[in-house]
Amino acid sequence: MDNLFLLLCLISFVCIFLGLLMPKRFVFWSNKKTRKSAGLVYVVLTIVFFILFGMTVPPSQQASTSDVKTNETTKVKKVETVNKKDTEKVEKINNTSTQNDKASSKVATSQSTNTIEDSKKNRIPVTLTKTVDGDTIKVIYKGKEETVRYLLIDTPESKKPNTCVQPYAEKASDRNKQLVNSGNLTLEFEKSERDKYDRLLAYVFVNGISVQETLLKEGYARVAYIYEPPYKYLSKYEKAEDIAQQQHTNIWSQSGLVTESGFVGCASKAVADSSTKSNTNNATKNSVATTTTPKPSNNTGNSNAFQNDPSDDQESNTSCKGKIKGNANSKIYHVPGGAYYDKTQDNIVWFCSASDAEVAGYRASKR
Repeated sequence: MDNLFLLLCLISFVCIFLGLLMPKRFVFWSNKKTRKSAGLVYVVLTIVFFILFGMTVPPSQQASTSDVKTNETTKVKKVETVNKKDTEKVEKINNTSTQNDKASSKVATSQSTNTIEDSKKNRIPVTLTKTVDGDTIKVIYKGKEETVRYLLIDTPESKKPNTCVQPYAEKASDRNKQLVNSGNLTLEFEKSERDKYDRLLAYVFVNGISVQETLLKEGYARVAYIYEPPYKYLSKYEKAEDIAQQQHTNIWSQSGLVTESGFVGCASKAVADSSTKSNTNNATKNSVATTTTPKPSNNTGNSNAFQNDPSDDQESNTSCKGKIKGNANSKIYHVPGGAYYDKTQDNIVWFCSASDAEVAGYRASKR
């Protein structure tokens, strides 16, 4: 019997080291297959079997057995020391990993802050001399007066030669004037400092607040002239434009006014002046037009040729309602599903077909 316990003791002792080396294979009594668990269990088994062996060994062998027991106890202490050191190493590794994560987070935050600070450092103070329009000003830069064209935005024209004053142009100009006169003016340049007209191309800030972003968010400008991407503030400008567009603010309140190539139509004042002259010269003709039933067109369908008053905000030719939707101001028609179909709310002229709209002088929307 003593030999059996001795054998089991030796097997347990060997398993101590195997458990430390391969805990996943030799720890079968727990889900936590760790070295510490393996070492402790097999050490306990070794001690138990050794005690049983001592109890069954003949007296003549007990002296030598005590020596073996002393050696085993020493080895157990060594194993426990090894386990303790392994645990301390794991804790050190975990602490180091946590510290590295914190350091990485600090570096990322620092880099973001540095980028913003670098942009602020690159801004040049200037003195305003004149507001030209919604997206252009004149300033004193390096001791001389320079024209500054705002980067990445476009506002309706109010002073362009051979161009009428466009809707919201005066409001955009007034808002721009209000902004640039409200604090300290600074400029920040991108890749190209000047355009082909020798104007400065710049981001404009007042007391650190972007004038371009404000004009876009308030619906006085559109994002445009993206020639050399990437641009530092392009994504911010596009988000500001989206806000105004979704809320139908100012230039986005009138369907067909904003196009990919610029703005379409003239301001209501110019329309009113033109309408007054037309009424003066053709009073009788206009009177007849308002009381006479529109003449049917030669095209197929139910659409009619008509004269629409752009100032009455009324629907015309409702016999084709729900089909092709035309805007009497912009002379643009929209098909169901188009980007501006649902946004067109005023001065609607209905057509039964696209060909009817084109015959009436309307062109198709680009979106």
